[in-house]
Amino acid sequence: MDGINNNYTRAFTITIVNKSIILSEKDKEELAKYAEAEKPYESCAILVGNETDENWTVKEIVLTENTTKSEVMFTISPDKEFEVDQKAKESNMEIVCIFHSHPESEAQPSETDKKFMRVNPFPWIIYSGKTKEMNCFILQDENVKQISII
Repeated sequence: MDGINNNYTRAFTITIVNKSIILSEKDKEELAKYAEAEKPYESCAILVGNETDENWTVKEIVLTENTTKSEVMFTISPDKEFEVDQKAKESNMEIVCIFHSHPESEAQPSETDKKFMRVNPFPWIIYSGKTKEMNCFILQDENVKQISII
């Protein structure tokens, strides 16, 4: 969802919040492997689990198709998101995070990401195919805040 993949202009401040994403090493590896396999396109996934006052705990990863087939943006089918949400609710869970990759740029949200974070107000994990770094962000009061992944 980048727009301009390699030359982001950051027009907002990134600060760190105290709440964390709990994501296993196995899940991190699975997401990174998926992102690398989907190159040159952005990859995407929906992460399901539970939220508490202290954190979001990821219990299941649902790898999804980037229906846009783009190197600079991604789209998860609304039908797929609805399906994942319904299955999560049946298991007393919820969508806790959106994942996507930036194949050739940093693991930082673009202006396009920020726009779509308004529509999907979950934490967003971004994986950089360039640096192999994985970061998490959330939009609060029009400010992007970084969340630690533990």
